[in-house]
Amino acid sequence: MEQGGGTAAQEFRPEILVFSTATISDIGVDLAGSSHLHYPPTAVAIPLPCSSGVRPDWVLYALTHGFDGVFIAADGTDCPFVPDCTDRTAKLVGRTQDLLREHGIPPQRLKMAAICSVCAESFQKHMKYFFEEIKKLGPSTKAG
Repeated sequence: MEQGGGTAAQEFRPEILVFSTATISDIGVDLAGSSHLHYPPTAVAIPLPCSSGVRPDWVLYALTHGFDGVFIAADGTDCPFVPDCTDRTAKLVGRTQDLLREHGIPPQRLKMAAICSVCAESFQKHMKYFFEEIKKLGPSTKAG
């Protein structure tokens, strides 16, 4: 279907929800913005205390109510709350991908990477790559 000289697929701009951690990865996300590093403007960050605290049902809700992808910017080994944050977050991602499959949602709509407080360029690269991958999948199924 043609719209304004291009196809609807060309105009699709994925909405990405980013769960970042207030003490580590959110600082790297902010640094990307304050350094004027260009990444998709449709990425929205919500800070949490620890990446292992993201609930699978939050991700499912986001993907069925307006977001096309969810990115978990994990603390990795820098987490000030739990020493095994990386392992906990990885298990959480696995459980969440299983939940997504159960609901007919491609698990590729969820991505996790460790983002530290000075990882602005890494965050930018992850967002650009994830944005393009989500574009290939197309819009997520919205509720209602």
